[in-house]
Amino acid sequence: MNKQQLLALALSLPACAFAQTAVDAYSASQLDLRGSARFMSMGGAFTALGGDISTLNQNPGGIGVYRSSDISLTLDLEPQSTKSTVGTLTDKNSQTKFGVNNFGYIGTVNTGNETMPFFNWGVSYSKIASFDRRYGGRLGQIGTSYTNMVADYTTYDGYTQGDLINDNPYFDSSAPWSSILMFDGFGINPTAPGANSYAGLFNYGNTTGEGWYNIEEKGHVDEYSLNFGGNVMNILYWGIGFGITDIDFKQYAYYGESFTDLNVPRFIPDAVNPDGGSYGYYPGNADQAEPNTGDYGLTNYKHIWGSGFNFKAGVIIKPVNEFRLGLAVHTPTYYNLSYEGNATMAFGYDSPLYNQNEVNKFNNGQTSTEWSDFDWKLQTPWRFMVGAAGVLGGKAIISADYEYRAYGDMKVKDWNGYNYDAYNNDVKTFYKGVNILRLGAEYRVTPAFSIRAGYSYESSPVQKQLLDPSNDSEVLYVPTSGADDTETQPSFTLDRTTNYITCGIGYRYKYFYADLAYVYRHRESDYQAFTNYEELMNPGTIVYAPKAKVTDSNSQIVLTLGVRF
Repeated sequence: MNKQQLLALALSLPACAFAQTAVDAYSASQLDLRGSARFMSMGGAFTALGGDISTLNQNPGGIGVYRSSDISLTLDLEPQSTKSTVGTLTDKNSQTKFGVNNFGYIGTVNTGNETMPFFNWGVSYSKIASFDRRYGGRLGQIGTSYTNMVADYTTYDGYTQGDLINDNPYFDSSAPWSSILMFDGFGINPTAPGANSYAGLFNYGNTTGEGWYNIEEKGHVDEYSLNFGGNVMNILYWGIGFGITDIDFKQYAYYGESFTDLNVPRFIPDAVNPDGGSYGYYPGNADQAEPNTGDYGLTNYKHIWGSGFNFKAGVIIKPVNEFRLGLAVHTPTYYNLSYEGNATMAFGYDSPLYNQNEVNKFNNGQTSTEWSDFDWKLQTPWRFMVGAAGVLGGKAIISADYEYRAYGDMKVKDWNGYNYDAYNNDVKTFYKGVNILRLGAEYRVTPAFSIRAGYSYESSPVQKQLLDPSNDSEVLYVPTSGADDTETQPSFTLDRTTNYITCGIGYRYKYFYADLAYVYRHRESDYQAFTNYEELMNPGTIVYAPKAKVTDSNSQIVLTLGVRF
C-alpha cells in the first residue's frame, strides 16, 4: 500500500461521519433477470423484439410493436441453494420463495393514420430485483482477528478509555461504534492499566483460532411503470417510460471467532476504592500449562428502504420484416433512502490467571449498541442497451442484446442532495461498468405451441484490484462504518460473474396465452469477514481478512397467463 492509500485510510477512519458506504450503494443498485415467462425463457434478449409486457422495464420502444391490448400476470417459484467454500470446508444453505414477478396492462389505440397507425400506453408492476438469500458456514483456521483491526485504528485515532466507556459513549463521544462495542465486550483491551492504546484478542505467533459466519438477506426492488409509445409507418417503433421504484433490504449478519492462547481481558481492582479499577489484558502464551481461551459473536441488523424514480426511452427499427434493431437508455434511479440498524456482541473468556472477581466479570456476557438511523440519497447506474433480432421463415426468432451498466458512476449524497466526495471516490475505486450479453431463440412448432431457450452473462462489477489483489501494494481498505461511524458490520460480499441458462414453452389459443419458463442462475461471490488493511500502528504490515467463496445456484419456475384482445 502506498503513502497516498495509507493517508486515505487514516483520514477515512475518523471521517466516515455523515455518509453512506460504497458497499451499501451497490447493494441497493442490484438488478435481476426478471419479467414474464417468455421474456425470461429467452434470456431477456428483447431489446429488439418488443411485444411483451416486460419491455416496459427494458426497452420502452417495445410497446410500439403492439397491435392489440394485453393483460397478463406472472408468478414465480424460486428454490435457492447457496454454497460456502473455504479450502475443503463446504457448507450449504437453501430456501424456497414464491412471489409475483409482474402484472400489467397495455392498451392500443388504432389512429387510422397511415403515418402513425397505433398509439399505445401501458402500466405494470414488476419485481426487478430480489435480495432473498441465505449463506454462511465455517471459515476454518484464521490467522488474525477483526478485534485486532479495531484495536489498531482505535489506537491510531487516539480515543481514550473515557471516550469508550463514559455514560453513553454511543451518543456522548465521537468514537466509532465498533470501537465502543469492542471495548465494552472486551474484544479490545488497554495495553496497560490506564493506557489509551489497545490490543486485540489475537496474539500473533501464539494464538490459534477459527471463524464462522451466517448471512440472511431479505427484500426486493419493485417498479411501477407508465409507458407511452407508437408505430411510425411500421418501420420505427418508439416508447418512453417513467418508473417509480420502492426498495426494502434487510440483512442479518453474524460473524464469530473462537481462539486458544488469546489475549484475554484483565481487570485490576483499585486497592483504595473497592468498586474501582482499571483494564488491561493477559497475553496469550502457548507455553502455559492451561491456555487462555475465548470466543465472541457479532450480530448486525441492517435495514435500508425508500423510493425513487427513473426515466427510460427506446426505439426499435424494422427496415425489413426479417430484421429488427433496438436501442434503449435508462436514467439512474434517484432514490431517497432511510437506514436503521444495531449490533449485539456476545462473548466469553477464560484463563488460569483469572481470580474469582475476573471470572465473574469475563466468563460470559453480552453488550449491544444503540439504534442508529439516518436518511440519504442514492443515484444508481445509467443503463445503455442495444439489440438485434432476426425472424427466419416466420417460425423462428433469434435475438441478441448487449447492455452496459455504469456501476462506477453510482453516487451517494446527503439528505440535502450534496455529494459525499469521499464515498463517491470509493465507488469509482471499488466498482466498474458491467457488460451484459443476452441471447435468445424461439421456434414455433405449431401455430399454438412454441419452444424457447436463452442465455445471459454478466461480468463482475468489482475492480480487479479489490477482487484479486496481485500483491500487497494493491490492498484496498473498504470502509463499512456508514453514517457517523455508527455501522458495526465489518463484512461484505464482492460479486464475480453471473450466468443464466433458460428455456421454456408457450401456448396460444385465440385470445388466451400461457408461457412457462425454467431459469437457472449461477453466481460466484467472495465473502470477506472484514476489509484487508495495512496496520496504521505498524506501517508496512498488511493483514488479509478471512474470506470464503460463495456460490449461488438458484432455479426459477415462472408461469405467465395472459389475454390479448
